[in-house]
Amino acid sequence: MEAVITTREIPLWQDRRAIALLMAASLTTMANATIAPALPGLERLFAGDPDAALLTRLLVPAPSLSVAVCAPLAGIAADRIGRRRMLLLGVILFVISGCAGLVLPDLPTIFLSRLVLGVAVALIMTAQTALIGDYFSGEDRNMLTGLQISARNLGGLVFILCAGWLATLSPRLPFAIYGLAAAFLPLMWLVVVDPPRQLPAAGARSAGASDGHRPWRLGLALLVLLQGATNMIFFVMPTQLAFFFAATGRDSAIMTGSALGVLMLTGGAFALLYPRIRRAAGDAGIFALGYGAMALGFLLLMPASAALPTFAAVAAIGAGYALVSPSFVALALDLAPGPRRGLAGGILTASIFIGQFCSPLVSTPLIGAHGYGGLFGGTAALLAAMSVAALSAVGITRLRRR
Repeated sequence: MEAVITTREIPLWQDRRAIALLMAASLTTMANATIAPALPGLERLFAGDPDAALLTRLLVPAPSLSVAVCAPLAGIAADRIGRRRMLLLGVILFVISGCAGLVLPDLPTIFLSRLVLGVAVALIMTAQTALIGDYFSGEDRNMLTGLQISARNLGGLVFILCAGWLATLSPRLPFAIYGLAAAFLPLMWLVVVDPPRQLPAAGARSAGASDGHRPWRLGLALLVLLQGATNMIFFVMPTQLAFFFAATGRDSAIMTGSALGVLMLTGGAFALLYPRIRRAAGDAGIFALGYGAMALGFLLLMPASAALPTFAAVAAIGAGYALVSPSFVALALDLAPGPRRGLAGGILTASIFIGQFCSPLVSTPLIGAHGYGGLFGGTAALLAAMSVAALSAVGITRLRRR
């Protein structure tokens, strides 16, 4: 039975299923970063709590912990109970747990609501990734994996800007932004359907999907490890950039906001170009380009003392990440058989957030031992080595074709 459940005769941007899945993708960035501008106000609001300083700082990464733990389980459930039910449940839970901070009485209960929000994100991301594999194949699938990175970057930028404005009125108001997800539910309800159940031994398989007897699990495991490492490196930007600017005597608030804005905008723009670049460079080639751009960005950060070189550096890092990130999803969906796409999506989702969570745990001791120059230089060298390895794979592939 064919896992890609229909053949489209309309452009991707007119496909309502694609629009619904991009809406779901935009929610994932909203989960963590939206309340960041409200943290100082929340700390003042709950100043009577002796743990206020710690708890307010844990509110942003709290969903990541839940996603890392729950996403593989959500993947198994998606393959058994269906993607549609999981996606709708995830969005409903997202709205309730996200908006809960508007009314909850204290920081501990708000922190618990953030953990529940992570469960909702795990359900949404896992179902959304599996549905991309179920609905689309070939160039359409590649294009949509790039578009979802753009949706995350550009959606995150809009949500953070709105949250910053609302936080000036009240530290609780940014929690209301999570209610926007309720507006996505009607379209998702109408257009998202589960693919026909597919037996592992079915003879006909979707285009690009791996045969169930091939060693797809080993390939998926390698992709998961590489994606986790990539996200751990990339997350140095949001976790350490403000401290780097403060250490170099620059206005950390203005510079950090501007630099992260450049990071998101560049990432969103280059993710739109992902299908074309992948067609021209191939899978290994796009990893070589992406890791090369990220290496250049970290290298430029080392001597950067003015705004323009700094923005050029973060733009290169954002562009490189936007090129490699969709490839993990595209390759995993090509590897995993249809009945296991939920599991593959769940494990991939977990690796993203595990990498994000581990990033400050690894980078902070390195900064203490070697300074920011040592961290950026070592990261650039590692990324350059990864780019060279990908280039070697390109050369080997070309030799085999001859």
